[in-house]
Amino acid sequence: MADTEPNPLIGGIYRVALDQPLAEAGGGQMAFVAIDRRPNRAPAMALRVERRASVRARALQTLTTNIDGLLRPLTHGPGPGSGGEAGWYVVCEAPLGRPLSATPRPWSEALLIDLVLKPAAHVLDQLQGHGQTHRAIRLNNVFQTAPNQPVTLGAAWAAPPAMHQPAAFETAYSALCAPTARGDGRIADDVYSLGVLLLALALGRMPMAGMDPVAIMHRKLELGDFAALTAGERLSPLLADLTRGMLAEDPDHRPTPASLRDPPGARGRRVAARPPAHASRPFRLGGVPAWNNRTLALAMAIAPAEATTAIETGTLAHWLRRGLGDSALAVKLENLLRLRARESPAEKETNAATMAMRAVAAADPLMPLCWRGLCLFPDGFGAVLAASYPGDPATAAKLNEIAMTEATGIWARTREDREASATHVAEARRWRSILRISGPAGGLPRLAYTLNPLMPCASSQLEGRWIAQAVQLPSALDAIAGVSGVTLVEPAIAAFVAARTERWLDREVKDLAESHDPAGTALNALRLFAELQSRYHPGALPSLAAWVAAGSQPLVEQWKNRERRTIVEERLKQLTATGQIAAMLTLLEDPPGHAADNEGFRAAVADLARLDAALRNIAGGGAPRGEIAARLGQEIAAGLGLSAVAATLLLAALG
Repeated sequence: MADTEPNPLIGGIYRVALDQPLAEAGGGQMAFVAIDRRPNRAPAMALRVERRASVRARALQTLTTNIDGLLRPLTHGPGPGSGGEAGWYVVCEAPLGRPLSATPRPWSEALLIDLVLKPAAHVLDQLQGHGQTHRAIRLNNVFQTAPNQPVTLGAAWAAPPAMHQPAAFETAYSALCAPTARGDGRIADDVYSLGVLLLALALGRMPMAGMDPVAIMHRKLELGDFAALTAGERLSPLLADLTRGMLAEDPDHRPTPASLRDPPGARGRRVAARPPAHASRPFRLGGVPAWNNRTLALAMAIAPAEATTAIETGTLAHWLRRGLGDSALAVKLENLLRLRARESPAEKETNAATMAMRAVAAADPLMPLCWRGLCLFPDGFGAVLAASYPGDPATAAKLNEIAMTEATGIWARTREDREASATHVAEARRWRSILRISGPAGGLPRLAYTLNPLMPCASSQLEGRWIAQAVQLPSALDAIAGVSGVTLVEPAIAAFVAARTERWLDREVKDLAESHDPAGTALNALRLFAELQSRYHPGALPSLAAWVAAGSQPLVEQWKNRERRTIVEERLKQLTATGQIAAMLTLLEDPPGHAADNEGFRAAVADLARLDAALRNIAGGGAPRGEIAARLGQEIAAGLGLSAVAATLLLAALG
């Protein structure tokens, strides 16, 4: 199978050339030449996927047609790792030039408009038509074939959206999130990154270079994104107006990709936003000074425990009224405190986290969901879950709380004026229902696999293998079944099977987890592996069959007839050698055979009971019968004596 071949063809077409790395082609990700077995094809590259970095599965399915100016995905699949372990690769068109980061220099306005803005806006317009975003526009992931040629946007499909984006190229709200938790977002987020790219090329350097991410976020939220990024640098009037609109704090105020294809028109449609009120003195939380509601939301997100205390004591509401002049926000926070007082005291910590989350959203509705210091957008939940399970239990525990409390739905309702909450509420309920499934078929592992269709199985039994699809699992299990002490139905594998088989094996997984007797466990394991083999691997699985057979002795011993049991044992050995688990299941399950065997057993038991009763009667009834016989003998003897006397008298009388 693909997961065991030394260098399989990806998509049946491409072979990864590990000895030919492409240092600048992957935008920060490991990239290698992908050799196309078909002649005269355009160059391709294979991007290596990090094991805990969720692949953008929906984009891989959607972007199937060519888009000029974009390195689109071609296929994906398992391939070799550098250390002999298995890996996963996304094959994309390869760039024909170097990234813009390789030759830093100031660009003229004309070149920026004609070679960068217009072609990039065309790509974003096409992506928007496909319902996709790019989320990886940065200096090292935009390429130019030759001078005076339009740029090409790099690949963005082998990692979670915006995972490799520098903080300067993301809004403060996105940069605040964990790298894997930024989500697909919307096309306005790409417009923002494109605006930062235009600034970087116009200035000939990276904006806000050398600043740490928290300082970048705070500066953007305090001064506004355009002012923070330009830092007083002079730009041409057209470029200044365009980028000011593209860097608008509110995504609804940014120009669309279609409008950017007409720069003078986009310049005239810029929406002026009212700057936030500025306090006379800052309010400090977690070492972050808050001067306005936006920096206050940032401070509360970074230090939620301190924010909770400030809300409970009333000091924050006092500052909002006296220092910032925002009585409306003060009232909202006081209402949140009253709402918390009505909630169950048994869930004190959860209620405090919920209140802090609502407070952040009330202060700035553009902020992501913030839960105990973890910040994410709901569409990034799956990717951050994949990154944290099972290696980061602290983050996984927070994600479990978010899903169990349906926090994404609560967050969405708090900011209903920004977007409708119905989708988030329904999604939150679905996540919670998956967590509430009992046994290994549910829980956090099941949710992780469900939200990440290409996430590899996290079982330690499969270490060194990349099993991302159900079709790969049977052969992988067969390969490890001969290892001493291996457990093939551990929770990680069970959850993977339940998620990848789209519920049709839920019953088998659940029954296996709930089996308490050896025979039931053996039968449910047989059913599970027989279904996997019949659907995904009709060929022989001898090692897996032997593993199943070794645990099937309780099923053999269920046969009562010794002759039949011997026949079953011999037949099981023969079927095990063929590696056909379904035939083994048929042999051991065999309802008609078991019915006949049980009927014969019941008949034998009844016959034995009758014989035992007869023997007991014989053994227990000898003495009474002896007395009766003696009495009858005496009576017969007396009768015979009387008859003899009578006969003698009769003969004497007759003379």
